[in-house]
Amino acid sequence: MNRQLAEFALPFGKRRATVRMRRDFNEAGVARMTGEWSGTGWSGEEFRRDHHLYENDLDLFGEGSMFERLCIARTHVGRQRLAEFLQDPVPLEEVLARQEAVRELQPMITLREEMASVGQFQFRDAKRESFDAWLAQPLQVTPKWIRKLLMVWSGVVVILLLLGLFQVIPREEAVQLGPVLLGLNLTLGLMFQEQAKRVTASALLLSTETGVILEGLALMERQTLQTAKLRAITEKARGATSKLRSLERLFHILEERQKDWFYVPSLIVLCSTQCTLAIEAWRAEHGAALREWLDLWAEFEALQSLAGYAWENPDDVIPELLRQEPLFDARGLAHPLLPVAIAVRNDFQLSPVQRLYVISGSNMAGKSTLLRAVGLNTVLAYAGAPVRATSLRLSHFSLGASLRTADSVQEGRSRFMAEVSRLKGILELARDHPPALFLVDEIFSGTNSRDRRAAAEGVVRALLQRGAAGAISTHDLALTEIADLPGMAGVNVHMASGGEDDPLRFDYVLKAGVTQESNALAIVRMTGVEV
Repeated sequence: MNRQLAEFALPFGKRRATVRMRRDFNEAGVARMTGEWSGTGWSGEEFRRDHHLYENDLDLFGEGSMFERLCIARTHVGRQRLAEFLQDPVPLEEVLARQEAVRELQPMITLREEMASVGQFQFRDAKRESFDAWLAQPLQVTPKWIRKLLMVWSGVVVILLLLGLFQVIPREEAVQLGPVLLGLNLTLGLMFQEQAKRVTASALLLSTETGVILEGLALMERQTLQTAKLRAITEKARGATSKLRSLERLFHILEERQKDWFYVPSLIVLCSTQCTLAIEAWRAEHGAALREWLDLWAEFEALQSLAGYAWENPDDVIPELLRQEPLFDARGLAHPLLPVAIAVRNDFQLSPVQRLYVISGSNMAGKSTLLRAVGLNTVLAYAGAPVRATSLRLSHFSLGASLRTADSVQEGRSRFMAEVSRLKGILELARDHPPALFLVDEIFSGTNSRDRRAAAEGVVRALLQRGAAGAISTHDLALTEIADLPGMAGVNVHMASGGEDDPLRFDYVLKAGVTQESNALAIVRMTGVEV
C-alpha cells in the first residue's frame, strides 16, 4: 500500500514512464523464460577484453551470450560490474558472500521491478566514465567566504532593484544605480567565467545520469537485508541520497539557466557563477564518496541480475565451492544457454587421481559443447550464480580455455599461432595462479599428426606438473594415448554418432573409452561425392 501511495504521488509523466519501463522489464523476463530472449537485451560487446583467456571461447558477450541472458541492470555501471563478475577472479570468500546475497535476493521480484524503473526515461543512463571524467578534472575550489560574499551581494542587488522598481527610492537614483550594480555583477561574473563554462559543460552532461543513480540509491537505502554483503552495501549507502539530491538541485538550476525565461534573472543574481562554485565545493567534499556510491549501486545491480537468473531457473543449483584442490565433480551438467528441454546432461569429474579428460569423438558429436558447458558453469559458479547441473562441487580454480581461436589479419597471426599464444597464456596462468582448470578443443589441429601428438603431450604434461586439471578434445585417435601415459592421471572418454548409416544421429552423452566411430566420410558422401 505504501508503495502504491508513493507511486500515485509521482508526477503524471513519471508515473507513465514507470509503468512503461516495468512493462518492458516484465515482457523481457517472459521472453527469457520462454527462450525468446536472444538479440533482445544487452549484448555486453563493449566490455570485451583483448586476449582474455576464456570470454570469447565461452560466449560471454555478444548476441545470444551469457551476459545477455543474465543482464537486467538498469544502468551502465551495473552492466559493467556484471561483466567484471564474469571476467575477473575473486577470492573464495567473496564468491561465498555473493552466493549468500543471491539466495536472499532471489525471491525479491518486486524490488527488481522497481530497480528497472528508476529514472524518468529509459535512455537516461549512468555511465561510469562520465562520472570518472568529471571527478578527474582539476579542482578549483573557491574559499567559502567568497561564495558567501557573492550570495550576499546578489541579495543586495535584488533588493536595490526591487526598491527602485517599486519607487521606494527615487527613480533618478534607481536609474543611476542600476547600471552600476549590473556592471559590478558583470565584472564578478567575468572573473569566474572560464571556471563556470567548464563546470557547466560537465554538469549538463551529468545531470540526467545523477538522477538515475539518486533514485537507485534511495531505493537501495530503503531495503532491510540480512546477509553480511547486502547489509554492508546498504549501510555504506546511508545518507548518500541527501547529498546527491543537493548536487542534483544545483544541476537543475544550471539546466534552467539555459532557458529564455530564466536567463536574464540568472545574470542579475550571478546564478551560474554561484552554482558552479557550489558544485566544485560539493565535488571537493563528496567526490571520493561518489565513487563509492557508484560502486555500491553497481554491485547491487550485478547481484540482482544473478538473483533474477536464479529465480527464472529454479532447477539450477548453487554450487559448493571447496578449498580442496583440484576437484570438479558435476552431476547432470548441461550448457546453460541451451533450452532446458533439449540440453543433454552429463557427469564430469576431475580430482587429484583423475586430472585429465581426453575426449575423442566424431565431428558434431558434442565435444565442444560439453567443454563450453564445463567452462561456462565454472564462470557462473565463481560469479556467485546458480549453475545448470543437479549438483556441482568444485575447487576455486583459475580458468583458461582454447575453444575458439582464430587467425588475425591485423596482428599477422595464423590460427595455429593464435592457439599457441592462448596455450602459453594458460600455462602462465597455471604457474602464477594455481590450481588452473584448462579446456582445449581440438588441440593443435593446425599441424600434422606426428607433431600434434608430441606438442599436445608436452603442453598437457606441463599443465599437469603445475597442478592444473582439465580436458582436451580431439578426433585424432593418436592423441588418446596421452591419457594412458605415466604421470598424466588421465582417462579416455568419447562422444559419438549412432553409426555410419546415420552420421548425424547423436545422443551427446559422454561415454567411457576411446571412440570406435568416425563420421567424416559419411558426412562427405552427403554432398554427393563418393569416397
